[in-house]
Amino acid sequence: MPYDPAAIEAKWQAWWRENEVFRSELDPSKPKFYVLDMFPYPSGAGLHVGHPKGYIATDIVSRYKRMRGFNVLRPMGWDAFGLPAEQYAIETGTHPRDTTAKNIATFKRQLQSLGLDYDWSREIDTTDPGYVKWTQWIFRRLYEMGLAYLAEVPVNWCPALGTVLANEEVIDGKSERGGHPVVRVPMRQWMLRITAYADRLIEDLELVDWPESIKKMQRDWVGRSVGARIRFDVEGSPHPIEVFTTRPDTLFGATYLVLAPEHALVGELTTPDRRAAVSAYVEQAARRSERSRIAGTTDKSGVAIGAHALHPVTGARIPIWIADYVLASYGTGAIMAVPGHDARDWEFARAFDLPIVEVVKGGDVAAAAYEGDGTNINSGFLNGLRTEAAVERMCAWLAEHGRGERAVSYKLRDWLFSRQRYWGEPLPVLHLEDGSTALLPESELPLLLPELDDFAPSGEFETPLARSAEWIATRDPATGKPARRDANTMPQWAGSCWYYL
Repeated sequence: MPYDPAAIEAKWQAWWRENEVFRSELDPSKPKFYVLDMFPYPSGAGLHVGHPKGYIATDIVSRYKRMRGFNVLRPMGWDAFGLPAEQYAIETGTHPRDTTAKNIATFKRQLQSLGLDYDWSREIDTTDPGYVKWTQWIFRRLYEMGLAYLAEVPVNWCPALGTVLANEEVIDGKSERGGHPVVRVPMRQWMLRITAYADRLIEDLELVDWPESIKKMQRDWVGRSVGARIRFDVEGSPHPIEVFTTRPDTLFGATYLVLAPEHALVGELTTPDRRAAVSAYVEQAARRSERSRIAGTTDKSGVAIGAHALHPVTGARIPIWIADYVLASYGTGAIMAVPGHDARDWEFARAFDLPIVEVVKGGDVAAAAYEGDGTNINSGFLNGLRTEAAVERMCAWLAEHGRGERAVSYKLRDWLFSRQRYWGEPLPVLHLEDGSTALLPESELPLLLPELDDFAPSGEFETPLARSAEWIATRDPATGKPARRDANTMPQWAGSCWYYL
């Protein structure tokens, strides 16, 4: 009798489902084992080869543990909110709820045809109201703990998609989805204070059995740097410029300051004769993604803004520039440029004929920046000190004279948590008449999306939810006074970052 895999597989898979062979029950007599795959995003294309490649590998582990007597928990679910689902719905003229349900059915049928040992009684859909309730409950707790807050921050804005995008969603100045132009603009957004856990994200790496290369990636992602914050007074302005540096010992070598094009003081400090050039450069920089600016793959560019700062030790006048190799989102959004001892500053100084001063012995600053340790020279009271001692002496001097203090900075940034789209979890927040915000009571969760026929982005800063006046307008349950619901939604990762629980 010839082997008919289609018939045999279908027969036994049906039997498995009917008898719930892979259902996980509470059984304290057996050791527990939890197998969790990353839930797929249910796109219209169905499974691709990368899905079963990973799922079959974990299926082997799961079945092996079952045969060894473990009580195995292996759920499956759908990461179903987000931009791709909404774009697909717009392109096909259907509601994202309908396309998502159809795509989930396809994915489930395909996964079941593979005969994987999932416990389908524990199936999760991040768009299900019962699940949305707890995603919103988590946001409430973050808000109550001071970890969710509103702030005006520079964001990646895509007019075609009508939303802000994460740095990971922008490639060479264009959106990953659709290849649309992206610009940097300041917007008031919800943020999650992940930086409050920066040190813990490094320290707790000692608790996990990961390859050292992965731990290094995590440490580099957090990017903890120890140094000092230094304040430079600005001629004719009451607002000093604050910089962070890991090398306060090189302060005597600072020959110019550089602000990020998005820095809040650029407009105020730019002199009238430099305004046109500065505005053009700011607009040019807004078309580049942070990733490309960090990579520094293009020639150094920048513009002097016409203003000058005063060196905190010597009082010398220092020109202020803007350049896109400085990011508003890292450190203070401003740097003291020490071209003799920083490669990026050296290249910039050479390009714009700015002074290069050697303050640490060890190299030939006429040929390249020397970034190593050494003995200080041309540094006043630091002369003759080695790097470690010079750092200590300078930090003490800054604190004593009110010019700065020791500080720790991180590459890690708070998580931008707003999206100007329709297909996502509504934020359980009320905007009150006095400008403050309040949480929606827990008893009113889940807050569900309104039914909209037109959920396409306008290309402006208005969100789809803002068009639903009846939904936006509400009352504060605590006072009965008029209030507005938040017109943004959470990002796709809101629901997918906690399903492991």
